[in-house]
Amino acid sequence: MSDTERSVLIRDVELNGARVNIRVENGRFAAIGEKAGGEADRIVDGGGAVALPGLYNTHTHAAMTLLRGYADDMPLQQWLSEKIWPLEAHLTADDVYWGTKLACLEMIRSGTVGFNDMYFFMEEAARAVDEMGMKAQLSYGFIDLFDEEKREKEIHATEKLVARIKGMNNPRIRAAVGPHAVYTVSEEGLHWCAEFSRQQNVGLHIHLAETEQEVHDCVEKTGMRPAALLDRCGCLTPRTVAAHCCWLDSDDCTLLGDRGVFASHNPTSNMKLAVHRAMPYEWLKARGAGVTLGTDGCASNNNLDMFEEMKFAALLQKFYWNSQTLLPASEAFQMATANGAAALGFEGGVIAEGAPADLVLLDRRAVCNTPLYNPVSNAVYACSGAAVTTVLCNGRVLMEDRRIPGEAEIINGAQKAAEGLIARKQAEE
Repeated sequence: MSDTERSVLIRDVELNGARVNIRVENGRFAAIGEKAGGEADRIVDGGGAVALPGLYNTHTHAAMTLLRGYADDMPLQQWLSEKIWPLEAHLTADDVYWGTKLACLEMIRSGTVGFNDMYFFMEEAARAVDEMGMKAQLSYGFIDLFDEEKREKEIHATEKLVARIKGMNNPRIRAAVGPHAVYTVSEEGLHWCAEFSRQQNVGLHIHLAETEQEVHDCVEKTGMRPAALLDRCGCLTPRTVAAHCCWLDSDDCTLLGDRGVFASHNPTSNMKLAVHRAMPYEWLKARGAGVTLGTDGCASNNNLDMFEEMKFAALLQKFYWNSQTLLPASEAFQMATANGAAALGFEGGVIAEGAPADLVLLDRRAVCNTPLYNPVSNAVYACSGAAVTTVLCNGRVLMEDRRIPGEAEIINGAQKAAEGLIARKQAEE
């Protein structure tokens, strides 16, 4: 399959309350409505399906699909130090390749066309994304643990990844710098990441204010809250995606808005790990920060279904902040589509002539779409990724009628990789 089909005609889909055809040429929406017809290299029968823009997941650790269900129902630090980090120490490049391919498979099945990833062996993640036809912004998880020698190794790994991704010359794959968090990266490391991001004009992906303990420890150590510390180090810019943001205060939100930062709301992971506070969505929105949606990794979610994430985001905001009108379905949908694309530096998130042809079709006959008073309401509150039938990314058909080429091979490869990872961990014990 070519990276982009030259022309695709999607017949008979429902868009904005009307039954239309959609024509795609050279990776972009060329015509929508009555004028969209004629011959095409590929014809997709929509069968009345609901047409939506492709979804964007702005925070995940894709290869952690291999850790799905390995450790659940534990306190965060215990979960990390006793289960996750010891197992991750045995990861190989091949594991990350298969884990990322499995993540891409799962995301395509549930309507996601692009994602923001931070992990290790990211050259192999880039290879997986390239093969799967998705869009991604990829960063190496920079963790220097306040050690100068380790910092130099992390710098080298980051420089190598950015050069590798730029050398791919693939418009679907972008590089970013990935300082993990203020409690795992020194100020020197944060300064370097900020400057390298600026020099290379690439994104910056970081965890921010996920827990109350993180904020407390940062204030005790530096006299500053995490957001202010990141700002002092130059890490808050319009190229920055800050994940979690649960424990931001009003001034932090103003700072993120002033700097043009995008926040990534991860409600499922935050609820599962009981961080005890919902991201202050209304404050961030009011102060002009971009607000997006992410799943986090499969070790703490445990899936990559952005339809589920939209629903949990809307419900958590309403529940925690005690407001039935907070984060309505239309805004949750915007977070998962256009806002997410913008955060990662991609065009997309809309179905409009001239825009990149990122398209998701939802089964019109599915129970969750019956009746169909409001397609966006159904997408956010009623449907899951299981209702997705067909997915296009940049005009390339990644899934049609729930069929994805090579699916069995990916599942088998990922299963073998997971078994090998566990075997290496057990051999150490």
